[in-house]
Amino acid sequence: MQARRWMLIAALMTMSLTAGAKIEHLLPTPQKVAKGSYPAVDLQRGIRFATPPNERVANAFELLLGLTDTPTAGTVVTINYVDSIEGAYDYRLEGYACEAYRLTVAEGITIDAVSDEGVIHAVQTLCQLAEGWDGGRRSVESCTITDWPAFKLRGYMHDVGRSYIPFDELKKQILLFARFKVNTFHFHLTENQAWRFEVKQYPALTSAASMVRFAGLYYSQEQCRELDELAYNCGITIIPEIDMPGHSDAFERAMGHAMQTAQGMTELKNILDEVAAVFVHAPYIHIGADETAITYPNFLSTITNHIHNLDKRVVVWNPASNLAITSTSGVDMTQMWSAAGKKVAGLPNIDCRYNYINHFDVFSDLAAIYRSNIYYAPRGDAELAGTISAVWNDRFIATSDGIMAQNNVYANVLASAERAWKGGGDAYIDEGGVVMPTAGRELDEFTDWERRFLFHKEHSLSGEPIPYVRQSNVRWLIVGPFPNDGNPDASLPPDTAGPAPQYRFGGVTYTPTAAVGAAVYLRHTWGTLVPAFFKNPEPGTTAYAWTYVYSPTDQTAGALIEFQNYSRSEKDLTAPDGQWDRRGSRIWLNGTELTAPQWDNTGVSVTNETPLGNENFTARQPLRVDLKRGWNLVFMKLPYIDAPGVRLDKWMFTFVLTDTAGRAALDGIVYSPRRHAAPEGVPVVYTDSGRIVVSGAEGALVRLFDIEGRLVDAQRSTYGPLYFSPSHPGTYIVDLGDQKTRKVILTR
Repeated sequence: MQARRWMLIAALMTMSLTAGAKIEHLLPTPQKVAKGSYPAVDLQRGIRFATPPNERVANAFELLLGLTDTPTAGTVVTINYVDSIEGAYDYRLEGYACEAYRLTVAEGITIDAVSDEGVIHAVQTLCQLAEGWDGGRRSVESCTITDWPAFKLRGYMHDVGRSYIPFDELKKQILLFARFKVNTFHFHLTENQAWRFEVKQYPALTSAASMVRFAGLYYSQEQCRELDELAYNCGITIIPEIDMPGHSDAFERAMGHAMQTAQGMTELKNILDEVAAVFVHAPYIHIGADETAITYPNFLSTITNHIHNLDKRVVVWNPASNLAITSTSGVDMTQMWSAAGKKVAGLPNIDCRYNYINHFDVFSDLAAIYRSNIYYAPRGDAELAGTISAVWNDRFIATSDGIMAQNNVYANVLASAERAWKGGGDAYIDEGGVVMPTAGRELDEFTDWERRFLFHKEHSLSGEPIPYVRQSNVRWLIVGPFPNDGNPDASLPPDTAGPAPQYRFGGVTYTPTAAVGAAVYLRHTWGTLVPAFFKNPEPGTTAYAWTYVYSPTDQTAGALIEFQNYSRSEKDLTAPDGQWDRRGSRIWLNGTELTAPQWDNTGVSVTNETPLGNENFTARQPLRVDLKRGWNLVFMKLPYIDAPGVRLDKWMFTFVLTDTAGRAALDGIVYSPRRHAAPEGVPVVYTDSGRIVVSGAEGALVRLFDIEGRLVDAQRSTYGPLYFSPSHPGTYIVDLGDQKTRKVILTR
């Protein structure tokens, strides 16, 4: 009976990702949505415009929706340019228009917008709504969507100076990111390793001899013009960066002298002339200005004045080297990086401080950046432009797919971009930290983002290297840290007692604490700057984590396991043979220790040119593990000791079960460190994947009522949780008996 019960529960938890797109799948979530009463509008036979649109909007319809004006089509699209959209928020940011729009799908399609950008966003929304609708037919359900961004700049950055992303890949990414209202591509074109922008006057810059990575690969001016035009038609602004005067070794190899010389200054102005002529739609040129002292007289004013004369604006990194940036410095916008980057009064500032995704793990950092607000604010203003997710490739990765997978680019960018679109966030990441709440609104909101992202992973993003899988249902208990006297193998109470409600050691009582997610930072990469599970942990200690996994049958699964996430901009040493990390972390499944893989770089003296191998799970096949029918114990021992050869001190663990290919989370299983025993015997009510879950109500008759008091369902729990699946979202009352009730809001 118990086994059959858990098989039923596991079956109920299986979530299909093959259904057609609906309003509930939109990413980012629109600000206001009202479902309509008309039949779905069919796009299968094309569209016709009530009035021919301008060339840019017509291109957007063709690029994003694959639709052109067809005079015989039955579906009419009407576009109205208006002075404002009622209720929409906007603020001034030079080079960025008002993006608000209203999309009405009734007998036809009507788009009201203030600008072309607003119209293009409506097209992006239509693009998602029409995706895979009802067996593949391109139809859009009736609705009225009124939408606008909280932050006007929502972007991503590729460091192609240190790497190389093929031109066709860049174009594909523009088209894909545009679907999700990402509106800025920061194109970091020059670095110490290579100069990737073709300069007609100075061909030596892009010669193979001047490059130390991907020698001879660069972007021609013709390609850059094409990319600029494509991005413009898709609603994306490109910000090209020519880094100066630092990060310029490639320049010096090609030209034979430094930028901060009279000859170098002349050449920089000529280079900027060509950049401005190629990126005609770019309102800004980024000049870097970080990490190298500016010593040449009037360097900044000379460069900024020249760019202004080209009718472009100037962006610099913030902080810049030996330069106090003010609103009178000649700079038009700053990009804040690291904790040292502070908002400059009187200028728009881009928040990139904790959004270097080359340092992110796949799971915990993503959830944290989604939960975080943007530089302590719920929405942008004249001094807070938005955010950019940056990928720095100091460490060599051989392929663009490797860069995208190891940095989890699609998931990270789209999590950050949704936060920038919808606004809000309870706290900035340096206050809210990286620990996922175990229940409540923040967890529910993240779970909803995850559901929508995974829908798109299986549809428009299905061909992309995306390592992210569902994690919001993964639950742990963590206990410690116990002192280990510097010995990672020290035998401590959990080693002999296994999972327990409490431990006593050295006169101290240790009680396990719950955690949620496929990865948990016990100490974050940035230490006390970003709160993690333990506050200020000391080396010479050991923690333990465990969960039970219920499997409805004997089966083989994949396991994504990681104890040290290797940043893609570091030269940290690989773990020794037979070990998961350089601290001695260990993991068991049902009492059998899981063996670490054979590492590519064990024993190698690592430099930035040493290819990053299989250190991260994103670069290797999942570990195949055998689950038995019923409960399976996952148990981890997590020493925290000094790890020579590792600069970034990440004390963490990652574990989640997937299919054997690692593409999707394993369906039909339950993670429960207490095997669904609720804490202190108090029933727990929460939502999960569109269902209402009641845990810890064994023996009770639990009834579910809608907000009008109508009985929806009634179940009696004999063992494990109860799952209620109402047909509609809304507010419900859970009657637990003995006059105990809980109100819960169910979303889809």
